[in-house]
Amino acid sequence: MPLHLIKLCVGCDSITDLEAWIEENRAHHRRLGRDYEQTHTTRMVPKRAEELLDCGSLYWVIRGQIACRQALLDVRPFTDADGIGRCRLVLEPKIVPVEPRPYRPFQGWRYLVAKEAPRDLDARGGDLAMMPEEMRRELAELGLL
Repeated sequence: MPLHLIKLCVGCDSITDLEAWIEENRAHHRRLGRDYEQTHTTRMVPKRAEELLDCGSLYWVIRGQIACRQALLDVRPFTDADGIGRCRLVLEPKIVPVEPRPYRPFQGWRYLVAKEAPRDLDARGGDLAMMPEEMRRELAELGLL
């Protein structure tokens, strides 16, 4: 069973904001003639990286709800210019919306075991994936999803 990470998506108000940020970074790299690789830098290196790379994902908490995920492709520890150890999480740039679920604020990242991870919206079936994100968010807040 894969192990996942969960992290706050600071600065994004919606999945659409996150997708726009990824596309903006991709376009910037394209203009500079560079290959694009989406990474997210963290302070701590996950000790269970091998488990994370066995089909794990990074689940994003947006405005107090787990909203989406991105597949984890690699975990790369490095030392920054100030000599501080950091870690780059290499992510698949494709965003996968998940069933919205409330989640309290926290610092850094946390492990998320597979049995506690929300299902992908597409896996649930029906028209939920076609519903506007804001409506899904409100229904989840009311306990109707």
